[in-house]
Amino acid sequence: MKKNRLLNGVVFIIISQAVVKVFGLLYKLYLANKEGFGDSGNAIYNAGFQIYALLLTVSSIGVPNAVAKLVAEKYYLGDKESIGNILKTALILFSIIGMFFSVIMATSSGYISNQILEMEETKNTIIALSPAIFNVCLISVYRGFYNGIKKIEITAKSQSIEQILKTIFTVTLVEIAFYTTKKNTVIMASVANLATSFATFMCVLYLFKKNKFFAKKSKFSSKIAIRTLKYSIPISLSSILVSLNKNIDSATVVRYLKKYIGEHRAKIEYGILSGKVDVIASLPISFIIAIAITIIPNISRFCIKSEKNKIANVTNTYILFTLLLVIPCAAGMISFSNNIMILLFDNSNGSILLKVSAISMIFVAIEQVLHAVLQGIGRVFIPTFSLLVGVFIKIALNILLIKNFNNRLGGTLGACLSTLVCHAVACSISYFFLKRSIKFNINYLKFVIKPMIATIGMLFVLNTSFFLFNSIISIKIAIIISILLASFSYVIFVLLLKILDENELKLLPFSSAFNKF
Repeated sequence: MKKNRLLNGVVFIIISQAVVKVFGLLYKLYLANKEGFGDSGNAIYNAGFQIYALLLTVSSIGVPNAVAKLVAEKYYLGDKESIGNILKTALILFSIIGMFFSVIMATSSGYISNQILEMEETKNTIIALSPAIFNVCLISVYRGFYNGIKKIEITAKSQSIEQILKTIFTVTLVEIAFYTTKKNTVIMASVANLATSFATFMCVLYLFKKNKFFAKKSKFSSKIAIRTLKYSIPISLSSILVSLNKNIDSATVVRYLKKYIGEHRAKIEYGILSGKVDVIASLPISFIIAIAITIIPNISRFCIKSEKNKIANVTNTYILFTLLLVIPCAAGMISFSNNIMILLFDNSNGSILLKVSAISMIFVAIEQVLHAVLQGIGRVFIPTFSLLVGVFIKIALNILLIKNFNNRLGGTLGACLSTLVCHAVACSISYFFLKRSIKFNINYLKFVIKPMIATIGMLFVLNTSFFLFNSIISIKIAIIISILLASFSYVIFVLLLKILDENELKLLPFSSAFNKF
């Protein structure tokens, strides 16, 4: 197995996601701590953003994987003419779909804000985001195309450019609104979302300029359009259910809590959940999601050659890397939740929510890999089914638990617990069906027990170093140093326990540095 052959492009995606998350966290911290914005502004900002995310999912989320699958098949066969036709067809098809949903979002903003969210202040944030749906539809087509022809570095660069511009536009527009509207929270939240529309437009221009693949002779094909929809619709349905999961919180948390603690306090509670806890818990998941997009082209090529053993090997490798990443992250968030919240937000509000969300994160991460493999082998409706079951459970538990605000498991903690159960069930269902489809085997000593031992060692370093440094330097510096030392120690423990074999080590960047182990 040649170095990086299996995880082609993963290094580019990891670097890109590091940039995306650093800049994303910067502007999230800026908004959370900005005078006049804070938790109330986050509630308005995120409620509108979740509606955008849902409509975006309906219109485009399945597109990159569908286009990547179709293009990868033709790329393996060397059929350049068909690749050009796929790209042109997808661009025309999804530009129409994107325009339709952008108009729907803008024209129904009043109804959504008043009747669905019961937060009138979100109307302008929804309007500000509506152009981004059209932009992201085109972005999705291009990214799927580049993934399919093994030019994932272009996708990675576009993600970095989009996030950097979004951060710059967000800070600039919010600062302008801050000084020109006398700290109007509603307007500040609206222009913060407008930054997304600007950033996505610039990303479209970048990807359009990079495209030199198909000539004018490329043509629109109704057969390709139907086949693209055949793959993208079920994939989108799965993503819709994931997005709906978040919309369940945005539609229920404030709605139910305001009856007990007032609307203002209810918005603050939702702002802590959506603008702080969800942001932190989503950081490791974003890397898994990004890596998962490299699975489908690889699996598609193996399916063409009917190489079931290689499909099983790919699945095992991706699951192993996922567990090695997500288990220590989850354990660190559970053990260090108070300090993480203090480091980022100067208080520990939401730390218990972070502990529960960290457990959910493990199931969500594994779920992403399982679903990518299922989609790659053509079992595209299984992820939809598993998530649908999870969402029904989420709705029922949200209604049951959030209302019990005075109960220890009620309020926003109830929303976090329902998310945990939702993804645990969905992950279990998908694992069951994938196991029956490709019959891969999990070595629990290698995949679970050894990573847990390495994680326990990491937690010892984390807490011991914080105990020692906290008495001699400021708490925030002590937290940062402790996290860095713990991360380094985890890598050492993984190598000492020989969790990765020689071929798996070669898949890592800078693998030559690990030879002595």
